[in-house]
Amino acid sequence: MISIIIPVLNEESRILKLLHYLEEYCSGFVSEIIVVDGGSKDRTVEFVKNQADVLLVTSKKGRAKQMNAGAKAANGEVLYFLHADSFPPSGFDREIMEQFRNNNKAGCFRMKFDKNHWWLMLMGWFTKFNHKTFRGGDQSLFVERDLFREIGGFDENFIVYEDNDFIEKLYRKKEFVVIQKWLTTSARRYEQNGLWQLQYHFARLHLKKILGASPESIHHYYKRKIS
Repeated sequence: MISIIIPVLNEESRILKLLHYLEEYCSGFVSEIIVVDGGSKDRTVEFVKNQADVLLVTSKKGRAKQMNAGAKAANGEVLYFLHADSFPPSGFDREIMEQFRNNNKAGCFRMKFDKNHWWLMLMGWFTKFNHKTFRGGDQSLFVERDLFREIGGFDENFIVYEDNDFIEKLYRKKEFVVIQKWLTTSARRYEQNGLWQLQYHFARLHLKKILGASPESIHHYYKRKIS
């Protein structure tokens, strides 16, 4: 069975929509939904507490810390990490379990944005390829619990870029598959920062990581350049 783990921070406008969506479009392979709050100042915690079938976990701020806390609380054999603004395809849990039964222990879905800008559509198209260059946390991530522990979970030194760091470790182990079904994620960060500006800064972050920049250096750049 699958444990869904959703890290949140001030997501009152989105979290209920996602939780209701997951309830409607799962196929019976989800044992629990865990929402991990990193210190929200809005009504996120209140909203989650009112959902009878959702487990609320509190954690220190930071997606790596929050996702590790969710994994620690999880009972499922498969951990499914999902952002609060990403909506997997109908029957997503059945698709994940099918891969797991075929001995594929980690992977994600193809991804598209909720805006029809040609560049965003092109980036979404590239996510069908099984290469770490085209990966990111917005695509969601499923991983066998034992494999997650073997790798050591998410590196909590990373305040940002924790998804890419973890996925890179999975690729080194040759443990990754891309399910060819569409997950839809929000383009809100592109709208907030400007499409080309954000794309440039993301490219700089990737380059910094390739050149061996520390987690602190990556976070410092992110804080200065991206809202």
